[in-house]
Amino acid sequence: MKMQHHIIIVVILWSTALVDSRKIRGISLAYRRFYKEKKSFLCIDGSKLIPFERVNDDYCDCLDGSDEPGTAACTNGRFYCINHGFRPHYIQSSRVNDGICDCCDASDEYNSRMRCLNTCRDLGQRERAEVEDQIRAVNEGLHLKRQLIKEGINIWQEKQSQLRDLQRVAKELRTKLEAHRKRKLNAEGLMGLLKPKGDVAGKKKGRESPADVFQELDFNKDDSVTVDEVQANIVNRGDEERGLTEEEAVALLGGHRQADLSLFRETLWKNLKSDDGVKMKADPRSDEDPSINAEESAAASLKTIEEAYENVRMEIRDLEESLSTDYGTDKEFMYLQSQCFELTVYEYTYVLCPFNQVTQKSSTGTEVSLGKWLSWTGRPGNHYGRMQFDRGEPCWQGPARSTLVTLTCGTETALRSVKEPSKCQYIMELQTPVACQQLQRQLREHSEL
Repeated sequence: MKMQHHIIIVVILWSTALVDSRKIRGISLAYRRFYKEKKSFLCIDGSKLIPFERVNDDYCDCLDGSDEPGTAACTNGRFYCINHGFRPHYIQSSRVNDGICDCCDASDEYNSRMRCLNTCRDLGQRERAEVEDQIRAVNEGLHLKRQLIKEGINIWQEKQSQLRDLQRVAKELRTKLEAHRKRKLNAEGLMGLLKPKGDVAGKKKGRESPADVFQELDFNKDDSVTVDEVQANIVNRGDEERGLTEEEAVALLGGHRQADLSLFRETLWKNLKSDDGVKMKADPRSDEDPSINAEESAAASLKTIEEAYENVRMEIRDLEESLSTDYGTDKEFMYLQSQCFELTVYEYTYVLCPFNQVTQKSSTGTEVSLGKWLSWTGRPGNHYGRMQFDRGEPCWQGPARSTLVTLTCGTETALRSVKEPSKCQYIMELQTPVACQQLQRQLREHSEL
């Protein structure tokens, strides 16, 4: 009876060993259907049919290496690390049993002297913790992104309102501009008519008539000269600094507070004609040609209106250019259009102004253009993932400088890195909350592992 028991145990152990030896190593679940135990094995590429016992026999029979997934026999073979608790992946078959632990579950070193530990669980926990931290950061970034979208829409609407207001102002200025141009033409025509009539001396004589002087004193053109108008324009001869008192002005008007032309002739005019008494205040414009004054005034007014009109037109052009820029489907990048971000790398300070330009400043104060805004150049599915700047300052014996800016997810907006992988070709990383949506999809894929 004892002998029978020993025989049974030996048979069981031999059978178990046989099953273990025929277990197919190095294949993924997706490929197990090709390795069902049967009399023969068909190479996956269909090139050869071999006996099944020659699978993983450490000799390469198939051209595609599919008969040796668990050994290093085939140079083009691949070994699949299952890595329960972490990410599965393939390694080259040549790395199987080479004394180096490549799979975290140690499955690649099943027949070597190297004692590998199964570290998949620890690696998986560590990676999941990192992913969870990233997810929290992304969620915060998405919250900020929603706020920035609102801010961008508000800025967009404000600029549209400003544009409408400026267009209305431009229309009004255009009307004024046309009117002032006509006024200037009329003034030029008046000058042509008045010039032949005589010189300034003739005009001085003309002002000596009582009617001319009366009209000159009658500022409000109500056909009367008042005490206030007399005080404003008449002074004592020999004492021009002292103005007339109210009583003196009344006396000059014959005791009246105002005088028509008839009374003016009999009172103030006679006093003005005498060599003593009073005279009119000196008027520096009295010797000027009125036609010249009119022309100069019209020209000055026209210039003022033209300058105002041109300034408004420039503001309109700037606004129209700004509003024609692509700030994202939800205007999420609008908040960047008036900002600049700096990063100092060794002796250089790099300045990125989105939708405008990129510059490089040296410690000596020299500034070089690394490109002007061109367009979005993101890949399909992430169109707003990259910004292209070109037409920068030409390099010595090289191309014009250009910069490619990659946008990455983050809770703050900052310039994170600057590289020059090839001559005068720069790559920058701009971190911003509005780039978080794409990263969220990637993190979701990691969390499902």
